[in-house]
Amino acid sequence: MKPDGREPLERAHLHVPGDASHRIFRYRPPPDLTDLVQRYWIPVWSVPAGQGAPQQVLRYPVCLLVVAHDYARFYGVERGLSTTVLTGDGWAVGVMLTPAAGALLTEGSLSAFTDRTVDLTELLGDAGARLVARVRAAMRTDPAAPGSQRAAMGAFDDLLRSCPPVDDEGRFVNRIVAFVEDDSTVLRVEQICAEFGMSERALQRLIRHRIGLTPKWLIQRRRLQEAAGRLRERSVSMAALAAELGYADQPHFVRDFTRVVGTTPGAFADRYRI
Repeated sequence: MKPDGREPLERAHLHVPGDASHRIFRYRPPPDLTDLVQRYWIPVWSVPAGQGAPQQVLRYPVCLLVVAHDYARFYGVERGLSTTVLTGDGWAVGVMLTPAAGALLTEGSLSAFTDRTVDLTELLGDAGARLVARVRAAMRTDPAAPGSQRAAMGAFDDLLRSCPPVDDEGRFVNRIVAFVEDDSTVLRVEQICAEFGMSERALQRLIRHRIGLTPKWLIQRRRLQEAAGRLRERSVSMAALAAELGYADQPHFVRDFTRVVGTTPGAFADRYRI
């Protein structure tokens, strides 16, 4: 992480080379909130009038809290490709929660929130309204200033410190997701079951309740993020990449990538190559 909070491009963000429409500042949470928060991210943008700057993300298996100058939302986990079009001048302050944290805020299964957004005031009531007011007040003068960003993140910190602590089940879910995301050799659900001593049925129930999707989706999402990163670099042939990611053959990989990302791997590489 750079001193001003900015980081190099991460694997989830399908950033078009040369897109200078925005800056993204990323910050780690305070130590007492690491069970709930993975990081904060703050995009600040300026797009010429009449134009749009599409931002595409292969989302991680986590929920988000976002307050912007013109909206405030809770985002459930999104199965497909997330697309946001930036226009005009604006900013947003986002919280990437841990896998365990979403269900604490919704007070129930996350399966009801898959591919859905909910207004923060609808989800959190008066606490949500106070959060939105504090964040917008903090960011009003200069959204790129470190002081503005610290004050905005402090508003989220105060809200999240009032949440119930992450329970043992939630910490277990965090460990499962970290295992899948950090180990590229995990290609089958049976590997997760073996690592954590669970039946496939029990694992399915747990992931659906706490994340809203399936263990198979966790593996597929990490594979597609890895694929996007390798395609940016053009460091391997399509057939070799498919084999490396555990696909039965190249056509299977091409179909999977195209279905989720909306373009073939070859076309993606041509557009996003670094």
